[in-house]
Amino acid sequence: MIDLETLRPAVRTAWGADTCDPHDMPNWHPGNPARGQCGVTALVVQDLLGGDLILGEVFAGDTKAGYHYWNRLPDGREVDLTADQFHPDEVVVGGEVQHRPPDAPRRARRQYELLRQRVLAALD
Repeated sequence: MIDLETLRPAVRTAWGADTCDPHDMPNWHPGNPARGQCGVTALVVQDLLGGDLILGEVFAGDTKAGYHYWNRLPDGREVDLTADQFHPDEVVVGGEVQHRPPDAPRRARRQYELLRQRVLAALD
């Protein structure tokens, strides 16, 4: 059985420019590898540990800057493996459970499949 402490390093080493959400690509760099990885990471965590996907909004000051995904595990713990991507002026607010479609995601599907493949290989 996979646990969070085993999964965390496998996910972090699997991130790359090629797993970044295309919308966030201009802000991704090796010094901030979590940038743009929240959606695909939350899906992979859910694949392996179960639970819920949570979606909040990101604000930079008073300006809405985007959205952010993280997980609520079956035991109720909230886990955000990409929380360190944010700059000091960026704040995540809210958080609503999102129902996942039964198929792979339409948005960033290639990135999700690549990240999932890398994580599974690292855990093997």
